[in-house]
Amino acid sequence: MPSIYPLTISKQVKNLNELSKFWIAGINYKKADAATRGQFAIHHDQHARLLERAVVNGLDEVFVLSTCNRTEIYGFADSASQLINLLCDQTAGSKETFLSAAYIKNGQQAITHLFNVSAGLDSQILGDYEIIGQIKAAVKFAKGHGCINVMLERLINTVLQSSKAIKNQTELSGGTVSVSFAAIQYIREHVKSVADKKILLLGTGKIGKSTSKNLVHYLKTKNITLINRTEEKAAELAKELGLKHAPIGELQKHISESDIILVATDASEPTILLTYLEEQNDKLILDLSIPYNVEEEIQHLPYITVVNVDQLSKMRDETLAKREAEVPKAKAIIAEHIEEFVEWHEHRKYVPVLKAVKTKLKEIHNNPLFIPLYNSTHTEEKIQRVINGMAFKMKEQNQKGCNYIEAINEFIATGTNS
Repeated sequence: MPSIYPLTISKQVKNLNELSKFWIAGINYKKADAATRGQFAIHHDQHARLLERAVVNGLDEVFVLSTCNRTEIYGFADSASQLINLLCDQTAGSKETFLSAAYIKNGQQAITHLFNVSAGLDSQILGDYEIIGQIKAAVKFAKGHGCINVMLERLINTVLQSSKAIKNQTELSGGTVSVSFAAIQYIREHVKSVADKKILLLGTGKIGKSTSKNLVHYLKTKNITLINRTEEKAAELAKELGLKHAPIGELQKHISESDIILVATDASEPTILLTYLEEQNDKLILDLSIPYNVEEEIQHLPYITVVNVDQLSKMRDETLAKREAEVPKAKAIIAEHIEEFVEWHEHRKYVPVLKAVKTKLKEIHNNPLFIPLYNSTHTEEKIQRVINGMAFKMKEQNQKGCNYIEAINEFIATGTNS
């Protein structure tokens, strides 16, 4: 006959799931210039290798957020060094360079940072809502490599809920302010008769596509030629927007013919070279790329104006002023969602006990000794009702000690009284 009272609680709860083990290490636009950030920008293959190495090292709750303004690695680990080593081993920059500009946060501070980033509170342009899509993509990629489990998945879900609430309940992302839109604003303010100007846009990825649409929508012009390394992508977007496109082999020709050039590529080396612009007419070049994709010497040419992504991001207007007024509301929403997540995490510590008690109550139900005393109708419902009551006492009333005995007594009582 099975013993009634001995209760074994599983010890197989990973210590890494404790919130004190949650770390974030990163660099962003605040302390690292574009050249430094570019050393730690992580591409698809590097990202995949990093996650594979993380799993080998026993870290299965990790993801990397890499954008034009930041590279951050998040995860549950014994120390931040484990995450920093993973990142620096797979990127061009050294660990020393990373640490010279890095911020490292742990536990509650790391969690708050993630919520702030997702809301656009930490973005170079306040309230930039594009960041949430980048977080989703980073997490999806990590999940595909086995690096998102229960704790991190719950945290990310709560972060997404918080971001959505801020989007719906505040004007933090009101108006249209992003790097691509800042480029449009710059053109609108500094170029006369835009409709008469020939515009070249190099790179039709996410930023290039957004910029193309903004050019058409806000500047009311279609005198635009798109060039992309993969010509099919440029052709597809050009067809969608009613624009022209050209092959990459004609880049120098179109640079020569254009008045305004926007660069939105992700190449590791400059794509707009000094030799392309020697002895040319006046031109405006807007470099939206990280690392910069316009050769540095070009900015010294007297007839060329070069504006890079960092300069564009410093633009402030009435929209940003309105957004700043919404920050307290956003922080209040974040605080509510962090509290919800921490409460969920605290309740998780009771799960092994509740599961063990539920198993023991089923054993009691199946024990012949109790058949004369126990009415077996709706057994599962009665067991769950007892477990719910036990959970309430443990969570809300913080009762300890005799929960197990109480649960057995309640279970037997409900069986004989039903």
